[in-house]
Amino acid sequence: MDTARFHYVAWKELADREGIYFDEQINERLKGVSRSESLAILLEQAGREYSAEERLAMMTSKNKRYLEWVETLTPGDCLPGVPALLAGLREAKLKTAICSASKSAVLIARKLRIEDCFDVILGGADVTRSKPDPEVFLLAAKRLGIEPAFCLVVEDAYAGIEAAKRAGMRSFGVGEADQLPNADRVFRRPGDITVQDVTDDFSGEATSVLPA
Repeated sequence: MDTARFHYVAWKELADREGIYFDEQINERLKGVSRSESLAILLEQAGREYSAEERLAMMTSKNKRYLEWVETLTPGDCLPGVPALLAGLREAKLKTAICSASKSAVLIARKLRIEDCFDVILGGADVTRSKPDPEVFLLAAKRLGIEPAFCLVVEDAYAGIEAAKRAGMRSFGVGEADQLPNADRVFRRPGDITVQDVTDDFSGEATSVLPA
């Protein structure tokens, strides 16, 4: 599930209320970063300074709207090919984790009914530093019992790919190649990735770390 569209709509509604310019290009910069950092990026276009109290109220409002969208999720919202890929990774006995900046990672996985497809699910409440810091990926590797060198990160954000590199992990980017030049390989859609693609890069045990 690509929840970026939910984030975009929620941030756009907030920006429109405040009279702040916001578009999809700016939204790309928000992928993989924390809520407070995302708000800071959005406010770069603001015509005035906002107090700490105002910022907190804005983040709370945005998150409430985002969660309203999340509640509408069903298993049918899984991106094409993803359930088959997850099943293939399970069959190949590869350990998997979700490493997300979102505090809603578990909720999203549960709504999509893919929670049981992962050995570890980490969200924003589990780490103190957001991507491109590698903290979340290194924590996942530790909990999975896999050395970082044998981990593969699947990410749709430049910051996420950069975090993978800093963690010493290989990476598959999902999206447009020109937006993910730091990825080892780029696939247009997550469903285009196969288990063979994952295992081809490793001679030993591999981990596929998937974003929420």
